[in-house]
Amino acid sequence: MPQHRIEKVWTVVVAGGSASRFGRAKQYESLGAARIIDLSMTTASLVSEGVVLVVPPHDVATEGGVAGGATRSESVRNGLAAVPGDASIICVHDAARPFADQSLYEAVIAAVCAGADGAVPGVAVTDTIKVVDGSGVVLSTPDRAGLRAVQTPQAFRAAVLRAAHAGGAQGTDDAALVEAMGGRVVVVDGSEDNRKITYPADLEWARAKAAVS
Repeated sequence: MPQHRIEKVWTVVVAGGSASRFGRAKQYESLGAARIIDLSMTTASLVSEGVVLVVPPHDVATEGGVAGGATRSESVRNGLAAVPGDASIICVHDAARPFADQSLYEAVIAAVCAGADGAVPGVAVTDTIKVVDGSGVVLSTPDRAGLRAVQTPQAFRAAVLRAAHAGGAQGTDDAALVEAMGGRVVVVDGSEDNRKITYPADLEWARAKAAVS
């Protein structure tokens, strides 16, 4: 982590989900010579003093790390509990994004070093987005120029992230919890290749990409 030696950066790699949409434990699928989870752990290790891996409880004995919870936020909190108290910046990364590279980590870490409470990678939204109610009725059409599809790794000032999780709140990402407590979160340029493996078709894409990388 040569650019940020004055900071103590740790990363929580979250691989504790049930993969219900995928149909099986996607984090253990292979992409060539390495598994999805291994690729995510390797990159996180390049920019961090330490990495905490969160896996399903029944996999702790074989994979190491700590056991995940019933929700993503609970899994992150379990990981946070294993991060040393003197960590100054904590990154959180979903293991299911195996092509997040070192430059993405460096970008979000740099933004926190520059004063943000949190930083997330994001890519421009190209589709028109509709806000609808529970019956499917359109309520509004936001200007997509101000919309970003957010990715991980996300980086946070450690004390802010711990405070955001202290009340046991739930969120689809950690930035939402920091935002809810008034934290300043900034968006840096994400990557189209930083695609999340959610469905079997995503795995086919990832394997094709790995084969030509």
